[in-house]
Amino acid sequence: MTRWIPVFATTLALAGCGSAGQLKPAKGDTLPVAPYGARATPTPAQLLTPTTQQRPTRSDELLKNSTERRPDDFDLPPN
Repeated sequence: MTRWIPVFATTLALAGCGSAGQLKPAKGDTLPVAPYGARATPTPAQLLTPTTQQRPTRSDELLKNSTERRPDDFDLPPN
């Protein structure tokens, strides 16, 4: 058990070494070509921003659309 403590500590220390800078293509690489029908190649920020299809907004407000349900003829108690 005690020999796993240094391994865990090293792993935890290496996990915090990430960089939070701007994303750029690697040296010698370019951004992907523009999608079919697009007028320009999207920037990295545009590629990382989710569209409304990827992250839809909630369209039903339960408190604004609350109405009483009509009786259900098929809602029978168990036998």
